[in-house]
Amino acid sequence: MTLWDRLTVDMKAAMKAKDKVRLETVRALRGQIKNAQIEKGEELTDEEMLQVAASVAKKQRNTIAQFRELGQDDRAEEEMVELKVLESYLPKQMDEAEVAAIVADVIVSVGATSMKDMGKVMGAAMAQLKGKADGKVVQNIVKEKLAAL
Repeated sequence: MTLWDRLTVDMKAAMKAKDKVRLETVRALRGQIKNAQIEKGEELTDEEMLQVAASVAKKQRNTIAQFRELGQDDRAEEEMVELKVLESYLPKQMDEAEVAAIVADVIVSVGATSMKDMGKVMGAAMAQLKGKADGKVVQNIVKEKLAAL
């Protein structure tokens, strides 16, 4: 079942269950995917749909952070509920220990010796971790590991 099919099934189930938050979130995600298809001029692959979903989730995280900075915790909690729905369509994110292990392997494989090699390490690490870990988390771990060399 493609992501689009899954979204369609979940949208119908949310309508029947009168789950307003899930329904609105799924509809918004479907809209974003449809816009990306129109932009591209052809159907998106499942991987491209996942990239759109990841992008929407990232924007949602930024919105949550902004609400928290403004002291609007009630709005942040509402956005968190929507984020949980979005994350249910994304691959499971790796924890920091798993990311650190992969980054350590990448540092060895590219022969990094200092912070000057950050670009090489980030490029190789993100190629392996694309969609599995947040770029900011990877960047922080890479900086930490390279600083320790």
